[in-house]
Amino acid sequence: MESALSLLGIDHLLTEEERDIRDTVKKLVDEKIKPHVAGWYESGDLPARELAKEFGALGLLGMHLEGYGCAGTNATAYGLACMELEAGDSGIRSLVSVQGSLAMYAIWRWGSEEQKTQWLPGMARGEFIGCFGLTEADYGSNPAGMVTNAKRDGKDWILNGSKMWITNAPIADVAVIWAQTDEGIRGFVVPTNTPGFKANIIHKKLSLRASVTGEIVLTDVRLPSDAVFPEVRGLKGPMSSLNEARFGIVFGAIGAARDCLEVATDYALSRIQFDQPIAAFQLTQEKLANMALELQKGFLLALHLGRLKDEEKVRPEQISLGKLNNVREAIEIARTSRTILGGNGVTLEYPILRHANNLESVLTYEGTSEIHLLTIGRALTGIQAFR
Repeated sequence: MESALSLLGIDHLLTEEERDIRDTVKKLVDEKIKPHVAGWYESGDLPARELAKEFGALGLLGMHLEGYGCAGTNATAYGLACMELEAGDSGIRSLVSVQGSLAMYAIWRWGSEEQKTQWLPGMARGEFIGCFGLTEADYGSNPAGMVTNAKRDGKDWILNGSKMWITNAPIADVAVIWAQTDEGIRGFVVPTNTPGFKANIIHKKLSLRASVTGEIVLTDVRLPSDAVFPEVRGLKGPMSSLNEARFGIVFGAIGAARDCLEVATDYALSRIQFDQPIAAFQLTQEKLANMALELQKGFLLALHLGRLKDEEKVRPEQISLGKLNNVREAIEIARTSRTILGGNGVTLEYPILRHANNLESVLTYEGTSEIHLLTIGRALTGIQAFR
């Protein structure tokens, strides 16, 4: 029998190093994540600090960045790692991608040498946890309207405002905060033990429960002059980080979808109805075949974007295309897989509805489907349909 990603003989498109990285992360997820993640999801908790140190020891945190203790892999290898992490759970991939592609990347790309040397080596080892404060309660798709502000007070900066739906915030040691200033939107590196910084954990989530999510409240947070990113102004800074994280989602969604399809296939082969496995019925085989088709198309799309990124040729609208397609198809694969399991599919004994619930969040964070559609539309027409 063919596996979910083997019908097209995809493995030969990867280098030996890329396959090794993928397989190493898969082994970690199989041994350290999958046996426990249903319990973390049910309790709404995650041993994030312990996991971060495990991921750091393996070189996964900021793995596609150069220097400062980072592994310096190519983008495709990072994508493959995201695929395996999200096969465990979207919250696990979020922990790694927020750390590496949002917080670490922002410091690596826009920070001063002092900021880089102070934070990046410890973040790469998982000793420091980072978060990325851009979204606000009233400004999600329109971050330019943010009300969080930073004002000069002598040589210092004073930050006031709030950020919402911030992964890792309640456990973070450092936060990258974007704020309005007289010079436009600027980024600040904020140690979370700074007086006036508070992160409240968000409870009662029905999605991404194996993830630590918070609201950041900034009340007269005083920072020295060297806390600001020295050069970048406007949305160029945060958007560059979001493109890094969205790229990981393009691969990650395929991991969640693959896990659903593999579980559904195994279940269909073992579940007996009318004296034969339900995999023998034409309607079940149609579901499995259609899911396998979309899964492999999605992987090939992700791989193509990875190769473009490795050549420094990928454009934001291409990443939007990948995220839009792969998350949308992953949700459909999760829902269809659930129908094969029937009532068993709604329990945490199987990962499928957990993946489906998580993917509902992935569909809208780091760019909603509507925004990605309009980004693609702008690329096709040259007309900006939103402001």
